[in-house]
Amino acid sequence: MTSPTATETVTTTGVGGSPQRPDGVRKVRGEFAYASDLWMDGMIWGATLRSPHPFARIRSIDVSQALAVAGVHAVLTADDVPGENRYGLELADQPVLADDTVRYQGEPVALIAADHPEIARQAAKRVRVNYDVWEPVTDARAALGRPTWNMLHDTAAPATKISRQSAHLHPKGNLVRHLKLRKGDPEPTADVVVVGEYEVGMQDQAFLGPESGLAVPAADGGVDLFVATQWLHADQRQMCSALRLPPEKVRLTLSGVGGAFGGREDLSMHVHASLLALHTGKPVKMVYNREESFFGHVHRHPASMRFEHGADRDGRLAYVKAEIYLDGGAYASSTPAVVGNAGTMGIGPYDVDNVAVDAWGVYTNNPPCGAMRGFGSVQAAFAHEAQMDKLAAELGMDPVELRCRNAMREGSTAPTGQLIDSPAPVEELLRRVQALPMPVDRSGELDLRAMPGGVSNTTHGEGVVRGVGYAVAYKNVGFSEGFDDFSTARVRLEIVGGEPVATVHTAAAEVGQGLETVEQQIARTELGVERVVVQAKDTQVGSAGSSSASRQTYVTGGAVKAACEAVRASLFVLVTGPTDLRLEGGQVVSASEGVVSSLAELLGDEIIEDTVQWRHRPTFPVDPDTGQGVAHVQWAFSAHRAVVDVDTELGLVKVVELACVQDVGKALNPPAVVGQIQGGTAQGMGLALMEEIVVADGKIRNPSFTDYLIPTILDMPPMQIEVLEYADPHAPYGLRGVGEPPTISSGPAVVAAIRAATGLPLTRVPVRPEHLTGM
Repeated sequence: MTSPTATETVTTTGVGGSPQRPDGVRKVRGEFAYASDLWMDGMIWGATLRSPHPFARIRSIDVSQALAVAGVHAVLTADDVPGENRYGLELADQPVLADDTVRYQGEPVALIAADHPEIARQAAKRVRVNYDVWEPVTDARAALGRPTWNMLHDTAAPATKISRQSAHLHPKGNLVRHLKLRKGDPEPTADVVVVGEYEVGMQDQAFLGPESGLAVPAADGGVDLFVATQWLHADQRQMCSALRLPPEKVRLTLSGVGGAFGGREDLSMHVHASLLALHTGKPVKMVYNREESFFGHVHRHPASMRFEHGADRDGRLAYVKAEIYLDGGAYASSTPAVVGNAGTMGIGPYDVDNVAVDAWGVYTNNPPCGAMRGFGSVQAAFAHEAQMDKLAAELGMDPVELRCRNAMREGSTAPTGQLIDSPAPVEELLRRVQALPMPVDRSGELDLRAMPGGVSNTTHGEGVVRGVGYAVAYKNVGFSEGFDDFSTARVRLEIVGGEPVATVHTAAAEVGQGLETVEQQIARTELGVERVVVQAKDTQVGSAGSSSASRQTYVTGGAVKAACEAVRASLFVLVTGPTDLRLEGGQVVSASEGVVSSLAELLGDEIIEDTVQWRHRPTFPVDPDTGQGVAHVQWAFSAHRAVVDVDTELGLVKVVELACVQDVGKALNPPAVVGQIQGGTAQGMGLALMEEIVVADGKIRNPSFTDYLIPTILDMPPMQIEVLEYADPHAPYGLRGVGEPPTISSGPAVVAAIRAATGLPLTRVPVRPEHLTGM
């Protein structure tokens, strides 16, 4: 851990310490209860009938045969939705159950409740749906009536292909959002110009815990839902609309979450299980199997991009132009915000006077896409980092030196015109990661475990070439563009059994990132107590927003800190005498007089409680014509170096090492910070080398962990990690969000290393063996 600024002494369990996670031991022992473990006496099971077609009109639905199956309690269709049959995070455009049209393969059409999950699944097969099947719209550019880039150079391409692909999927057309960003000279020139076209495949969040939940009908006519999710109050809002119930009758409680990474930000079985529970009067449990999970949540947006970089002979960037097309699939989800991120941060953490970026989010009949770790910046970073390497080669310059020459710093102006008003150590990150020791070259030793292909004995070193690549990236933290981003925390301080106890209650979802640990650390630091209880996450307290955008430690951490400060202020009112007070070790301490009182003596039977709604400084929508504006609250930066060995004959890649240097502002929990960097790096590497949902004609071809590959312990290399702590003066404790930047910079570094080893352009990820062998 490297700290360029002085740090205060911390306890092992407060801010800056490394306390044991409250869920850690149970998870390691297999004793932690996930949402799929939920159980209630008398519960029945729900199942979903999904469309086999990516685009079709529903002519009729016959549920009679399904209802006749013994053990079936209900079969519901769109006609049974009591409220609005539309929901969505940003745009309410997605049906709870398809009514007249299905727009993607796997869209829910009917629900079945039965005594046993297998009965429910078999009954679903007896629902008869009559479809008029249409040709799906599967290309994002063509969906807007534009030819693909390769068609621009193909004079034989039929015009009818465009017209079929541009059929309107929604009443207002196929455009979800267009972000237009313009900065500086509209017609810049440069001595050296490089142009590239790039593609990013559809990545899955690949969380291990499937979508699951238990809906329980309540005596007041409402419903209690226990569910694995990322955003309790957004779920509640959408459920209330569909169920036609007020918020006080739709109560959500977070169950154990087996990973999220953005894939649980949208509704899955929430409304479906609640509909079945309210209809049958029985608790209903729903759990997706792995294949259904691939159809039951959003994925990372595939992207096609064209970038143009111009620079002078010394490597100073004169301008960047970019066109970014993001395939949002059948429904909007969070596509508008993903477009915002891809556009406003689309050129990378570089100082550029002249910028022209256009980013489009588009409806197609491909699977819906939405939030995933990195959120728009991942796609753009693959392109802008490839361009920097391409430009360095054209200039005959070291790629790290080129990046450093153009590095953003504090005082720089972002492409949106916003001032970078906190540390932005981009050059330092690059210099430090470059200076880290290189892994030992063991090419003269025969160790199959270290070879591409591993112990499969595919090579003894012949045809194996080593390459080194670098990348740097940045990511906004929190919600942007004027979103009212806040969190609510309720903190109580009392004496229990003679011991001071703090209780923290927020609705911020613990999805495995360690948020509950951080909430405890903050309360210990601010209230000077050791025992901190974190209440169950539910909608009985105000919203905490989503566990996404690397925001919860910042925003909910800020709310917990503010609520603790309010409790502390109320406590100090009880003290007579000195005013220079602090809380430490369960005591009230005066800087001038020493220990004033123990908390037990001061509080007695009194309970002090406060609820605080906390906001970071505001952001604002960007100008629709120029993209200029104060769009973001904070940025976080990371840089990676990748070392790879490539078997150029078989197209196999072994990542030998990944090194990362990242600025986190303040490491509230150093081991958790390192864990986030490791995990984010693994996901970025996965996209670079193997992770892709293969979609053909709108249909998923690999909905399983047999065919959708993710990095395992055998794929993940050793990591050198260096953490910098340049405090952001605008953030609680000076912290920055941690989880997303390493996902953004790791993948481009891996591909850069493969390019260095092979000399191939590699303009698409994931990189496959055939891309390296030409076969």
